[in-house]
Amino acid sequence: MNKKEVYTIEEVKRKLERYCVYQDRCHKEVEDKLREYKLIPQAKEAILLHLFEHNFINEERFSKSFARGKYRIKKWGRLRIVRELKYRQISEYNIKTALKEIDEEVYTSNLYSLTEKKNELIKTTNIYERKKKLYAYLTYRGYEPNLIYEAIESYIN
Repeated sequence: MNKKEVYTIEEVKRKLERYCVYQDRCHKEVEDKLREYKLIPQAKEAILLHLFEHNFINEERFSKSFARGKYRIKKWGRLRIVRELKYRQISEYNIKTALKEIDEEVYTSNLYSLTEKKNELIKTTNIYERKKKLYAYLTYRGYEPNLIYEAIESYIN
């Protein structure tokens, strides 16, 4: 935090507007940021209300962009995305909406490319150890067990 310790409600409002405009934020992230300013509860509520009313915070928009970014860029699976959204206290409805953003072809190609890359990196020649390591890695990335088995079987026979 800056050297300046006391902020007016308007200053905090502007700072949080910039925080939300820079990147989609969920309610929990904004509340965590708001906690840094040590405001009284009424001021926090007024600022949150302002951010919601002016669409700076939009849980549905956040969950959709979060899901899109994580599966396209970080190549996360559905289970990991759901876990992370739940951690951020996103509603079940918004989680389901976010999962609709996932393109099935890209999702499957991500899984297979991760499987191929990881398979090349694993040093062991023991097939069972190799499968175990691949499975553990892909589970951590959040892919569904049935899809993981299919992908592993296609690379290791």
